[in-house]
Amino acid sequence: MVPEPPSVERLSKLAPVLAPGGAEVTAVRPLSGGASQELWSVTVTSPAGDVRAVLRRDPGRARSELSIPIALEAALIDAAHSAGVPSPRVLHVLMPEDALGAGFFMSHVDGEALGHRIVRDETFAAVRPLLARQCGEILARIHALPRPPGLPVTHALDVIAALERQHRAEDWPRPVFELAFRWLREHAPAPVAPSVVHGDFRTGNLLIGPSGVNAVLDWELAHAGDPMEDLGWLCVNSWRFGAIDNPVGGFGAREDLFAGYEAAGGAPVDRQRVRYWEVMGTLRWGVICTLSAIALREGVVGGVERAMIARRASETELDLLNLMGL
Repeated sequence: MVPEPPSVERLSKLAPVLAPGGAEVTAVRPLSGGASQELWSVTVTSPAGDVRAVLRRDPGRARSELSIPIALEAALIDAAHSAGVPSPRVLHVLMPEDALGAGFFMSHVDGEALGHRIVRDETFAAVRPLLARQCGEILARIHALPRPPGLPVTHALDVIAALERQHRAEDWPRPVFELAFRWLREHAPAPVAPSVVHGDFRTGNLLIGPSGVNAVLDWELAHAGDPMEDLGWLCVNSWRFGAIDNPVGGFGAREDLFAGYEAAGGAPVDRQRVRYWEVMGTLRWGVICTLSAIALREGVVGGVERAMIARRASETELDLLNLMGL
């Protein structure tokens, strides 16, 4: 069931939890971003001044089979924050008596998430050379987190199977995708001891400020698996936003990413496994693009943004051919 939009009145009883000291909620507005979860900016006024919080909420629609419950996502963000991973602080996990659905409040963090600004805007020129190494260091800390109860273990063949089920739903011939599925099965690496994997660590899910990464966002695809998956996903061409000569997020070099990862205590980087997960990530994004095409065709959603995402499936086909050497 789709929950009702939050309002000042409906959030008022939670004000003391969000900003103790005689606080009251004075403004609520929706935020852009969050493709599968709702995001709401909440302003709480207290004698000490205004405090901004963010409500991340399950919209009540069908979830991807690879996504985790939103309460588990909150637990991971809380653990990450405690372990020194730049991330918001979880303020309150919604309970049934809150009558707001499933979700959680987190602290507001300043920063820029739009990829094309991060890789091109002069504002970030000084920090861009530092970001790849920072990302490596952050991923090493994420992969060292203790695995919480209920976090699913996902291996490469599990991801392939899930993607193929989604791909078949499009019912449209895509020979390059078929080649990629075959290539991924033939080159699947042996399973490794599973670590906590963020699952969507990329440009667009990182809040960047003048000194670097301020926060890692969107943990809904987290799971236990091969830590090289996160490194490969960050290098997918679609997250370079046109800065194709900088393979790490459009802002850096693989060597800096790997050096930061190993220096922060990450396992020795297996470059072949990273490349494998880059191929997987490229196919994964291509399949996600086709899901937008399905939603448009069936009238579930509309708008120019969804149409732009749908047509990007063809870009991933070219990227796949280049990565597989075909």
